[in-house]
Amino acid sequence: MKQIGSDSFWKTGGGLIGLIALLVMIVAVNVILNNVRIRKDLTQEKLYTLTQGTKNILGRIDNNVTLKLFFSSSVPEVSVQFKNYAKRIEDLLEEYRTLSRGKISIEKYDPKPDSDAEEWAQRYGLDGQQVGMFTPPVYFGLVATCGKNEAAITTFDPRAEAMLEYQITQLIYRTAHPEKPVLGIISSLPVMGMNTQFAFPQQPPVPAWTAFQQLKEDYTVTQIPQTAEEIQKDISTLIIVHPKSLSDKLLYAIDQFILRGGRVLAFVDPVCVAELEITPAQQQFGRTDSSSNMEKLFSAWGVTFTQDKIIADMALASRVRTQKGVEENSLWLTLRPENLSRKDIVTTQLGMMALPFAGSFSINPQADMTVAPLICSSDSAGLINSLMAQMGSSSINRNFKKEPRPLNIAIRLTGTFKTAFPAGKPAGDEAKPGEEKKADKPAGKEAAPAGLKEGRSTVALVGDVDMIFDRFCIEQGEFMGLKTMQVINDNLSFFANVVEQITGSEDLIGIRSRGRFQRPFTRVLDLEKKAREAGQSKEEALMARIRDIQEQMSRLQASKDKNQRFALNSQQKRALNELRDEQQKFNNELKTLRKNLRSDIENLGIKVKVINIAMMPLVVALAGITYGFYRRRKRQP
Repeated sequence: MKQIGSDSFWKTGGGLIGLIALLVMIVAVNVILNNVRIRKDLTQEKLYTLTQGTKNILGRIDNNVTLKLFFSSSVPEVSVQFKNYAKRIEDLLEEYRTLSRGKISIEKYDPKPDSDAEEWAQRYGLDGQQVGMFTPPVYFGLVATCGKNEAAITTFDPRAEAMLEYQITQLIYRTAHPEKPVLGIISSLPVMGMNTQFAFPQQPPVPAWTAFQQLKEDYTVTQIPQTAEEIQKDISTLIIVHPKSLSDKLLYAIDQFILRGGRVLAFVDPVCVAELEITPAQQQFGRTDSSSNMEKLFSAWGVTFTQDKIIADMALASRVRTQKGVEENSLWLTLRPENLSRKDIVTTQLGMMALPFAGSFSINPQADMTVAPLICSSDSAGLINSLMAQMGSSSINRNFKKEPRPLNIAIRLTGTFKTAFPAGKPAGDEAKPGEEKKADKPAGKEAAPAGLKEGRSTVALVGDVDMIFDRFCIEQGEFMGLKTMQVINDNLSFFANVVEQITGSEDLIGIRSRGRFQRPFTRVLDLEKKAREAGQSKEEALMARIRDIQEQMSRLQASKDKNQRFALNSQQKRALNELRDEQQKFNNELKTLRKNLRSDIENLGIKVKVINIAMMPLVVALAGITYGFYRRRKRQP
C-alpha cells in the first residue's frame, strides 16, 4: 500500500512539475518573441512595406531623429476607427525605427487635459480637435526633432492615409535637412508682381500671383531675368512659367542646370489667357501669338508639345458664360479624380482642377528615363487648331476628331537627360548693324568648357499656364472691408505638391501613394454597376419611345378641326394609353431589376457569412476526423 501511495504521489507531483515547466516555457517564449519583430506583408498593394526611397533616406541619416507621437487615446469619445488608425501609424513608425539602425527613436504621449504632454503638444503647434461639445480636445499628430531642428504633422487625417509614408518620410527628411531650398523663377509674365506706373501711370501695380506669394513662406525665392546666361549654384529648383522666345544662352543655362542635377517645373501653353489679360492693350497691338514652348530642350528629351493645338474634351467640358449665354465649352476642362493619377503623391488627394486652353505632351523617352503621367484627358478628347478654336463651339464640334487614347496634360520625367547643345555653349549674339561680329575664342586654355553632355534629374511639365493664374484658381471678395480669398479648385494644391516633391531628394520623389486601406466589396459594386447600366439603357429606350409618342400627339393635335378644342379623338386617346402602358411596363421592369439586384447581393452576403462562420470549424472538424482515422489505422495490426 505504501509503495502504491508513493507512486501516486510521484505521478501527481511529476505532472504538476511538468505543468509548471510548461507555463514557464510559455512565458519565456512570449518574453523572447515580444522583442523579436517577425512580420510578413500579405496585402495586395504592400500597404505595410516601406518603399525603397524611404529606405534610402533612412540609410543616409547622419544624426539621431526623435519621433514624438501625440494621441489622446484616453478620451472616451475617440472612435474605434480612429484608434485603429493610430495603431497602424504606431506599427509604421516601428518599421521606421527598425530600418534606421538606431538613428530613429520613438516616444508616445497621451496629452490628457492640463498635463505636461498637452502643454508640449500645444508648444509644437499640434491642432486639438473637438469631438464633442463638452469633451477635451483630441490631439493626433507627430513631431520630429533633430538637435535644435523640429517639424510637425499637426493632424493626421484618415482620409489621407494613402500619403502617410510620404508625410512621415518628408518630415524626417526636412528635420534632418533644415535648410530652405532656393527656387529660381523664370517667366515672361509678372508672376512675382510688377510696378507698371512708370510706363503706364494710369494702371495700378500688378500684384504677385497667389501661387508665388505662398512660395515665400517655405522657400527662398529669387527671380532670374530672361537675359541671364547662367543659373546660380545655390538654386536647387527652377520654376519656368510661359517661356516665350528664350535666348539660346538662357536655354543652354537651363540645359546645364538640369544636367548637373537641378530640378525643373515648367508651365507651357498653346493659348495663354493670362498673357492676354495682363499685357496692356498698347503692347498687344500686332501680336496674336500667346503660346509658349521649349522645343529645343523638349526634342532632346523625346518630348513634343502641341504648341499650336488645344485639347478639346467632350467629357470634361465646362459651363462658360459667353455673349450668347451659358454654354458647354470643351476647351475649358474640368478635371475629375479619374483624370488625375491615383498612384502619385502629387495628385492622389486632389479632387477637381480647372484648365482653360491646355495643350498635350507626347513622349518618346530615352532608355534611362521614367515617365509618370500626372494629369490626363478622358477618352473623349481630341486636338483642335488654336486658330480654329477661336471661331466658337460650332467650329470646334465640326472639326473635332477623337484621339485613340487619353492625352497627357502634365507629366514628370525622371532619369538621365541628354544635352540639347551637343556642340557646347552657343556662340555670341549676332552683331548689331554697323558693328563687326566678335570672333570666337580659339580652342585652348582660355576656351569655354564644352559643358555637360548628360546627367540625372527630374523635370515636371504642365501644358497650361492659366491653371495657376489667380482668376482660374481663386475667388476674391470682400467681407467687412477686408479682402478675402477663396480657393475654388485644387489647382494651387497641385502646384504646391509638385514644388514640394521636386525640391526634395530623388528618393523622396520616388515614394508613391500607398493605395487604399479600405477594400470595398468589388463583387457587390460590379452587381450595382451592371444593374445601373441596364436600368440606364432601358430608361433611354423608353424616353426615346416617349418622345416619338409625344411627337405623334403633337401632330395629331395640330391636325384637329376647329370644333375639337379640348376633347381627344380616338387616335389621341389610343396614343395616350400607349404612353401610359409604356410607363407602367418600365416601372414594373425597374421593380424586377431592383429585386434581382437585392437578391444577388443578399445571396452573395449569405455565401460570405457561411464561409466566414462555418468554413473554419468545418476545416478543423475535417482535420480532426482525418487525424482520428489516421491513428486508428496506425493502431491496427
